[in-house]
Amino acid sequence: MLFSRFTRSIQTILIVEDEPLVAFDNELRVVDAGYRVAATVDTEAEAIAVLEREAIDLVLADINLSRGGSGIEVARVASGRNIPVLYATGACPNQAQQYAIGCLIKPYSAVELVKAIEAVDRLIRGKTPKTMPKALNLYSPAG
Repeated sequence: MLFSRFTRSIQTILIVEDEPLVAFDNELRVVDAGYRVAATVDTEAEAIAVLEREAIDLVLADINLSRGGSGIEVARVASGRNIPVLYATGACPNQAQQYAIGCLIKPYSAVELVKAIEAVDRLIRGKTPKTMPKALNLYSPAG
């Protein structure tokens, strides 16, 4: 095939989100875009357990989680395992940029979510993102 799509670095995503409707919508959108969702969880402990047992290519994490948990702690653990993290939250955390590749600010559309994941994928592969959603803030090219 002359015009084939690129091979994605991101295949499997862990969704960490405490708002059920947002979690469901995120899962639906990334699956529709051809990604596999390893799990959708709403607590820090569940997210860390998934990171320990699954091969994850990207963590999509809210900051404030159920039971007082923190997406920043999830990002710290993921970062220690060289798993890129994209925060998906209402306000990007300045104090935790070292643990993530970027932040997608809520509310975002389904198109913005998929384009943000594609932009992160391109960065992981050492390429410049083709399109950048307005709601996406990138922290560094390497994460």
